[in-house]
Formats: sequence, C-alpha cells, structure tokens
Amino acid sequence: MSSPWLQAVRPKTLSMAVIPVLLGAVVAHTESALFKPLLLSLVLLAALLIQIGTNLYNDVGDAERGADGPDRLGPKRMVAAGVLSAGSVRKAAILSFFGAFVIGVALVVVGGLPIIFIGLSSIAAGIAYTGGRLPIAYTFMGELFVFLFFGVVAVMGTTYLITLQWSSTALLVGSVIGLLAAAVLVVNNYRDIDTDRAVGKNTLAVTLGAALTRVLYLTLLLTPFLVLLVLSEQLQKPLLIWVMMPALPVSLYLGRKIYLLPHGRGLNQLLAQTAQLQLLFGILMMFGLYL
Repeated sequence: MSSPWLQAVRPKTLSMAVIPVLLGAVVAHTESALFKPLLLSLVLLAALLIQIGTNLYNDVGDAERGADGPDRLGPKRMVAAGVLSAGSVRKAAILSFFGAFVIGVALVVVGGLPIIFIGLSSIAAGIAYTGGRLPIAYTFMGELFVFLFFGVVAVMGTTYLITLQWSSTALLVGSVIGLLAAAVLVVNNYRDIDTDRAVGKNTLAVTLGAALTRVLYLTLLLTPFLVLLVLSEQLQKPLLIWVMMPALPVSLYLGRKIYLLPHGRGLNQLLAQTAQLQLLFGILMMFGLYL
C-alpha cells in the first residue's frame, strides 16, 4: 500500500498534466525547430504542481462538503477517511500552488503578459475546482474546465512560451487531448452520479442523467478523430491519421463498455482505461506530428 500522501496526490492522474505540455513542445519543434529543455522542464514542473495542488484541494473540498462519504464508489480519499487532516492537506495544496506561482514568475520573464494570464488563471481554476462558494466541480462546467486547462491552454501556452507565437496547430492538438481529458471526468462523474446528486453536487452527469452521459462519453471519444482529420489536412500530413488508427478500436471498445458495465465500482477500471487512452493518443500524436 502506498503512503497516504502519495494516494492524496493521485499519481495516476499526473499524465494528464504532462501529456499536453509535451505535445505543446512537439508542436513548437515541428513548426520552428526550437527545443528549449530548461524552459520545458519549468513548464512541466509548474503543470505538475498545479495538478497536485488541484488534487489535494479536491480531497479536502469534497470531504468538507460530504461528497466522499462511506458509500463512495471511487478510490478512498485521505481526508474523508480520516487518514490525513484537512488542515495539513490544505497547506500542502497551497504550497503546491505557491510553487507553481514562483515558477510562473520566471516563465513570465520569457513569455510576458500572456503567460501572466495563463498562469494565474490556471492556478485560480485549480483552486476554484473544489474551493469557494460554488466550486467548478459542483456544477456542469467541470468538463469544460478540463477541456480548456488540460488541453487547449496547456498545449497552446507551452507552444507560445517556446516560439513566442500563437499556433493554430497547437489549438487543434490541444482540442484533441482536451476532449479526452474531459472524457476521463465524464466517467468519474457518471460513476458518482447517485452520490453526487444526494449531496447537491450538480455535475454535468447529474444534469444530463445517466443515458445522455453515456452518449456524451462516446462523443468525446470519437470527436478527436474528426479534429485529427482537420489537423491532418491543415498540416498536409495524411500519415498522421494512419498513425492514430490504433487508438480507434480502443475508443470504440471503451465507448461500448460504458453501456455494458453495471453502475458501480467496476467503472473505476473504465476510468483508468480512459486515462490510458488519453496517454496513448498523446504518444501517437507526438510521433505522427513528425511524419
């Protein structure tokens, strides 16, 4: 069994912060032949700290709002289980966000005003996800938040920092990976639909209901392939589509699986597999963009 702090950090989710940054670096390199390892390392560290801070704040916020009770279907949360104190986890979250802020100051020297906006909005969104009077995670806006900050913003921001130019390619790549990140959250909220509804956590899944949430999940898994067609045409790289083909049967398999699995803890495996699908997409795109 891993340590309580490692469980609170949720290491299995950290690839969602790393993949878009690496994709942004790949876009920058393919478009301008620029590679800045020190700068990339700082961006990666800042993204990881924001993700860790968000996870820790989520652990505290859900526990204090009663969303992680004994009937929880997902993995055990450390504060709700009484393993870690709310105060210590909140302090660790603030420390993580502060670390990201310090790194962000250095990145602003490179990227200027746009990076101030991206950095502060990313930290603010991480705190607001389960903090404040109306947390993002308790509304139907959670998937949009994930799509933007774990997709479009992360990829475009990284590319801009390296090249100091905005890229339409980065926008499309960010949209692909962001849609899949949103699919991960859809599974999470679909699994928790009953317990979330009971505590007034009005996620998009609660708003749509189970049937439409399944449709949304399948849509989020398949729409990236349409975006990839646009990207392939824009870049004049037809081989990109073929490189991405191994992900299609996996997407179809997972899209069917959400209809077949009974509602319960079995969805935890689907959640992990959806995160792995996003990782697969990221790796294949990094390779395909160079063809």
